[in-house]
Amino acid sequence: MTDAGARLRLLPWDGPDGKPAYTPNDNPEGMIAGLADRMEREQLAAASDLLELARQMFAVGEPLAPEQSRFVVARLCDVLSNTLRVAESRGMRLATGGAGE
Repeated sequence: MTDAGARLRLLPWDGPDGKPAYTPNDNPEGMIAGLADRMEREQLAAASDLLELARQMFAVGEPLAPEQSRFVVARLCDVLSNTLRVAESRGMRLATGGAGE
C-alpha cells in the first residue's frame, strides 16, 4: 500500500460507483469515522444474529424448502461480505497504527 493509501480508512459501504469507499483516516473522532464505527457495529451484530438464526433453522431436524435455504445462504453471504470488509478496514488501521475499535 502506498503512503497515501495508508492514510485512508476503508468504509463499511460502497461508493456511488459500487467500488470501495474510503475517507481520510486522520480524524478518527470525526463525523464520518463515527458513522462508520456505528455501521460496523450494526453489521457485526446483524451477522451474529443471522448466524444464530441459521443455526436454529438448520438444527430443527426438518429439511428446509429449497427457497428457504437459498434465502438463508444469500443473507449469510451478505453478512460475511460485510464482516470481511470490517476486518479488512480494521486490519488496515492496525497496520498503519491508526485508530480502530
